Amino acid sequence: MSKKDDKTNVMRVLEQKKINYICHNYLDTGAVSGIEVANALGEDENTVFKTLVTVGKSKKHYVFVVPVNKELNLKKAAKAVGEKNIEMIKAKELLPLTGYIHGGCSPIGMKKQLFTTVDISAENCKTICISGGKVGFQVELKLSDLNKAVNFITADLT
Repeated sequence: MSKKDDKTNVMRVLEQKKINYICHNYLDTGAVSGIEVANALGEDENTVFKTLVTVGKSKKHYVFVVPVNKELNLKKAAKAVGEKNIEMIKAKELLPLTGYIHGGCSPIGMKKQLFTTVDISAENCKTICISGGKVGFQVELKLSDLNKAVNFITADLT
């Protein structure tokens, strides 16, 4: 990236922790959905992941990272984090809680680190792509490197 302004908070965190990543920019493609983003990047839909923020019955918030071509199974997700049930947070709650807007939410660099669970399918991927922290940007990295930036568990979530 040429200008300091082009770096997102996600990229700054990864660089601060000396984690290797590849930045993908899809701003000019018109891609909106996760599947469109995967196609715009020429990546397998199973290796591009979306970040979903939920709230449990206990009022605790949780982050789930799942492939863009899959849906989060709320029952499996609740079981993974020991909640009776969970639900997606309202869109207006995302920015104040995480510092990210819809479409640019990343598990890396949130205002407050929330308990994070990554779908177990990520363990079969050489690298995964997640949001770069801003609409139009994705970062590609190894799952083991993601674990250096964010503490998480893996579970069957879809």
